Amino acid sequence: MGAPVLGPGDFPKKYEKKRIYTPDEVQAHDLGWKDCWVSYFGKVYDLTSLLVEHPGPLGKPIIEAAGTDITHWFDPETRDPKTIVDPKTKVIEVDCPQGRFIHCPSSDPDAEYDDVDVPWWKEKTKYLVGTLASHCRKIRIVNLLTKHNEDFEVPVDETLLEIQERYKTHSAHCKSYTWKRLGIELDLTKTLTENGIPDETAEYIKLGMDPAQYIPAIHLYFEDDMTVA
Repeated sequence: MGAPVLGPGDFPKKYEKKRIYTPDEVQAHDLGWKDCWVSYFGKVYDLTSLLVEHPGPLGKPIIEAAGTDITHWFDPETRDPKTIVDPKTKVIEVDCPQGRFIHCPSSDPDAEYDDVDVPWWKEKTKYLVGTLASHCRKIRIVNLLTKHNEDFEVPVDETLLEIQERYKTHSAHCKSYTWKRLGIELDLTKTLTENGIPDETAEYIKLGMDPAQYIPAIHLYFEDDMTVA
């Protein structure tokens, strides 16, 4: 794998970071060295620049894992790549069934190995994008002015303000509406659960009921378009 030849449009557009990302949002960034996001230990990382800075075969396992969770690559206690003891030599070496990757040492002399003080998986902020959603749930947004309904998935830990930002792709002026549930205005600084809208998906499944038939609805009441510049 040679060094990539960069050209206009080779990198994804600049993006505004969110606090929380769903697995589907991570999965959307699976274009190899052009756009490579992964998650591990509950955090989301953009490794695109790492791949460009370190072209070569050691980037292949990361490219193939783009858009997925790679927590299983690492030891949960040390947060370093997992290790095994070679049955023949009795030497401890890195366990990489997916293939040895960037900054990962080899048990044999290797000119490809780049010895660094802080390997990329120990970087705390350089590649960090945000937090991976611990759990997601579905909600239904009902616009009482346009009569448009939209079901979509949101992280359970997001506030209504953050959910509004997600919904802006469906309604650019959604902040011009009062958000209510069963006629009660919602506190946008709180989560759905904190607003008295618990996630009952597991309970429905336990009772043999289809959760898709019981998605909680939030109603949008138009007030005035204050979002127009």
